[in-house]
Amino acid sequence: MIAVLLFFAVNVSAQQPKQPPTIEQRLKRTHEVMQKEVQPNNEQNLVIESAYKDFFVSADKLRKDNPPPPPDPKMKAAMDNLMKERDEKVKKVLTPSQFEKYTEASKKLQPPPPGKKPKDTETAPPAIEK
Repeated sequence: MIAVLLFFAVNVSAQQPKQPPTIEQRLKRTHEVMQKEVQPNNEQNLVIESAYKDFFVSADKLRKDNPPPPPDPKMKAAMDNLMKERDEKVKKVLTPSQFEKYTEASKKLQPPPPGKKPKDTETAPPAIEK
């Protein structure tokens, strides 16, 4: 009987939806990825962090005001606009080479589409060359 109750409790807790990361957690992750991939100086780093903080706050408000996926075209357009504004702020302070690296790094920060597992490219085994 206890085993059945324990199984039920574990099963129910496993089905609870995950809470999305907080803005602070997302900023920390963004900082880690950008430091590794883009290697901005202190001034550039401040601009990147500010741009992402503004983006996260605006994106969260947009998501809060709209139903869950699939997003309607207006919400997608609004989110695309927020991303474009963020990237334009960042582009102003980075060199062309850094911005190229930034573009690739920012893809790593995007969550996977619903139903897909995140790919961790850093832990993937290396390709075997022939």
